[in-house]
Amino acid sequence: MKKTILTTLLILCIALIAMSQETKEAFKPHGKPIIRVFGNAHTTFADGESKSAFELTRVYLGYEHFFSENFSGTVIYDVGNPGVGKLQMTAFVKNAFLNYKHNNLSVDFGMIPTTQFKVQENFWGYRYMEKVFQDAYDFASSADLGTSVTYKFNSILSADVALYNGEGYKKLQSDDFLKTAFGLTVTPVKELVIRGMVDFMGKDSAQITYAGFIGYKAKKLSLAAEYNYQKNHLMIDGRDYFGPSFYATYVASKKVKLLARYDNLQSNTLSGKTVNWNLANDGQLVMAGVEYSPVSGIKLTPNYRGWNPANEIAPYVSTLMLNCEIKF
Repeated sequence: MKKTILTTLLILCIALIAMSQETKEAFKPHGKPIIRVFGNAHTTFADGESKSAFELTRVYLGYEHFFSENFSGTVIYDVGNPGVGKLQMTAFVKNAFLNYKHNNLSVDFGMIPTTQFKVQENFWGYRYMEKVFQDAYDFASSADLGTSVTYKFNSILSADVALYNGEGYKKLQSDDFLKTAFGLTVTPVKELVIRGMVDFMGKDSAQITYAGFIGYKAKKLSLAAEYNYQKNHLMIDGRDYFGPSFYATYVASKKVKLLARYDNLQSNTLSGKTVNWNLANDGQLVMAGVEYSPVSGIKLTPNYRGWNPANEIAPYVSTLMLNCEIKF
């Protein structure tokens, strides 16, 4: 009898121990391709004249591979207009980096996505239409050689620090200066995001960028505001420029979103001068549009954008545009 009871208890203990062990399958390395295509058709009106064009503005081609539960690697080629020379489209290595992720820690190393406006870009959500403020007006590059570390302390607070070449992804190291960036993101409630960031580069006449962002995202409506200030642009003493950006999205249905945005880029007047140093590029941007996604992976967005130059003698520019993103 005692032997039977002991045997029964032993079987129960073994069963309980077996049930308490987590069944975990061995990790299998895997990967996925990255393909995104941006294009548009537009007509621009300015000073009584109009111009129309079809454009293939950018193609992202890449691959993301997961070596283990903690390590992954990403390579992305950016096929776009280099802005110099006779070529209309050429390929750049946009990203080529290794990522280590464990619990609340994430580390990137290589040609990495920069951290300065990543939160803003994710919140804006229409990269295929227009870059966010810092990216659009050359406050910082979207990718650079370097390393970044992000740590999430809890559900409310996360911090990031990064060290870059400071030349962007289209140039190799060409000077002795590195760019350092610090960021703090606070999410007091699920719907609200607050972020502050500072980066600096150089010694004498150091370029310093300050940015603040606040965004609210509910089920149907998202609202965001940011302010950016860069001191000694390109490490040229006294050349500061700055401005706010506001954007909003309303989800009308599963396939339709309404969007709007306003930017105001400004620069200071240097000592002894009578006009702002960046007057030719300063101005106000107004955007409004409707994003329609007929199927997953395709976005079509008819929109209007107006550019009001700070230079009073320059004409107001209106553009009717149809933007498209294809994501495979």
